[in-house]
Amino acid sequence: MSATPRIPAPTTERRDVAPADLLSSARDLIVRGFRLALVAAHDDGPELRAVYVFTAGAPDRREELIVHIDATNPTVPSLASLSFPASRFEREMRDLFGIEPIGHPQPRRLVLHQHWPEGWHPMRRDPGVAPPMVEEAAPYPFVSVEGPGVYEVPVGPVHAGLIEPGHFRFFVVGETILRMKARLWFVHKGIERLVEGQTVEQGLEVAQRISGDTTVGHGLAYLLAAESALGIEVDPERQRLRAVLVEMERLYNHVADLGALCNDVAFSVANSLALTIREDLLRLNEAVTGHRLMRGALVLGGVRLRSIPTREQLDGAAEGVRQLHAMVRNNALVLDRFAGTAVLGELDARELGVLGVVARSSGGSLDARVAHPFVAMPEAFRVATATSGDVSARFAVRAQEIEVSLDCLRAWCDEGLGQEATDGVASLKVGRAGGASGLSSGLGIVEGWRGTIVHRLELDSDERIRRLKVVDPSFFNWPALPVSLADTILPDFPLANKSFNLSYAGNDL
Repeated sequence: MSATPRIPAPTTERRDVAPADLLSSARDLIVRGFRLALVAAHDDGPELRAVYVFTAGAPDRREELIVHIDATNPTVPSLASLSFPASRFEREMRDLFGIEPIGHPQPRRLVLHQHWPEGWHPMRRDPGVAPPMVEEAAPYPFVSVEGPGVYEVPVGPVHAGLIEPGHFRFFVVGETILRMKARLWFVHKGIERLVEGQTVEQGLEVAQRISGDTTVGHGLAYLLAAESALGIEVDPERQRLRAVLVEMERLYNHVADLGALCNDVAFSVANSLALTIREDLLRLNEAVTGHRLMRGALVLGGVRLRSIPTREQLDGAAEGVRQLHAMVRNNALVLDRFAGTAVLGELDARELGVLGVVARSSGGSLDARVAHPFVAMPEAFRVATATSGDVSARFAVRAQEIEVSLDCLRAWCDEGLGQEATDGVASLKVGRAGGASGLSSGLGIVEGWRGTIVHRLELDSDERIRRLKVVDPSFFNWPALPVSLADTILPDFPLANKSFNLSYAGNDL
């Protein structure tokens, strides 16, 4: 078994910024190639605080701009002119903490629906007793489209099957979509407030359940943040086993998506094959971890597995995927339905700040496995990209990522995965990254199967959770779906929606 090399630690800088200097400081970071990855508001009692996390890589660089806010007049200058994602983080802070973004072009509600009472902010440290909900609330302010032949089609929020709640409002002429607005947060669960005061281990139980199909992605991002805050350095071999689980999670989800895309164009035979492969992968997950979704395999400082995947098991999955690819490539009707449908252009993708498969299908290349690695990837690793930005590109990128994940897993198997590293924790506590008032913080970044997941965790002096901020890639990607639907026909919406396959649970925290 070859030794797993250590990854250089990321460069992390934290600095206090006066509200008047926030805009210029953020602009400087964006010009230098950083992206706004997360904004976390905090209620520290006598004052409020906003932490703006900017990231860039490779090499892995992370900068935090910390703004202290007067609780009697909670305002910050808006960064909406610099970053579309910033505009949405600011609306979220306004809803949950009552921090007003000065200069925001559209500071309307984002998380809280119109039935929530005005002036009550549930993430404040002591928000008081919740006032009664507003029974006769005004309708949601959809931007209507008018003209000859234009009509509206409301879909949801309750859907057939197992899909989670989300409302889609279409403005259509004939079959052509002129505009679509997605309204979410019907299942906002208060997860970030739920974990406050809990131990790190208790918080992990919640993190693994943020979005059930991303158990490993969210669980690992949380643990990386916790280990950073606690000063825990994890043995490289155990980090590699964690990476194995991330790629296994990517496999079964991407295979399911390929089948579902085929099913949406009535090619159910391909979907049946994909579901068969997915079931084999889920059984492999259970054999390796004891759980089909791999819940419980990650622990603080390490990993706990029942076994490790074998080359034979991975080769069997690869053969099934090859059959699926061949089936789709030889069907001209399927390829025709995918091509040119729901196009997200490179400029729109870049300005919206989309992540993951969606971004890499529209000319982007950001992948946290390169930009923010926690383990050395094998030589077989490569970033899968496409440029056409349509359903065909999103299908192709997923198919390429399946091949890459299988290649990486087989390379790791050939190098030797240490059985002795599967049985728990082997770590070195090198000291907490202490901050003001005994607080320590950490940032965890993982390339989940949907895209880059970011967790920021603050612990108090008793090592209990003071604040957890979670950003699922779906938060960045949901606004891009309506943009891609311009001039798409209404019957292709299920196909377009599935090609994005965004999480409601990960968004509606």
